[in-house]
Parts: sequence; C-alpha cells; structure tokens
Amino acid sequence: MIEKKRINYTKKDISKNLSINIGLSNSYSLKITDSVIQSLKDLIKDESINIKNFGTFRILLKKERLGRNPKDKVIYKISARRTVSFISSKKLNDNLNK
Repeated sequence: MIEKKRINYTKKDISKNLSINIGLSNSYSLKITDSVIQSLKDLIKDESINIKNFGTFRILLKKERLGRNPKDKVIYKISARRTVSFISSKKLNDNLNK
C-alpha cells in the first residue's frame, strides 16, 4: 500500500491559492481568508454549523479522563475540553471519490 504524504495548509497558502485562482491581490485575499475563518470560529462557538454541499462543523465536549505516557508509563489527568468535529457532506465525498 502506498502511503500518501500529509499536506498541511496555512492561511497564507489558502490566500495565495485564492489570489492566483481569482486574480485578487495577496493582501486582499489574506483579508478575505481571515474574515471567513474568524466567522467560522465565531459561529462554531455557539452551535454546530451546516454548510450545504460541504459539511457540518460541531462541538464535541470531552470529559476529563486519565491518560498514560506509553514511554515512561506515567499516568496523567487529561482535563475536560471542547473540540471541533467535521463531517463532510455526501456530495463532497462523492466529488472527492470521482
């Protein structure tokens, strides 16, 4: 099985791609990217977000639990926290799998 290398994108990468594809300046596309990401952050804090034909972002509440470092076998308490989960839509999955 061939393992694909994971690629991490930054806001700069996204805004650069946006400026190339649409023809906007780099500074303007960076402002647009920042605005979209900030809007998503603000909306996710309150409730789940469903973006049609893209997917759903929702908050998961993780309980406090005990974890163990496998290297030195020391047990740690992992605090309760909120995390974001993304579930892609069926249409997005179909487009990716073509």
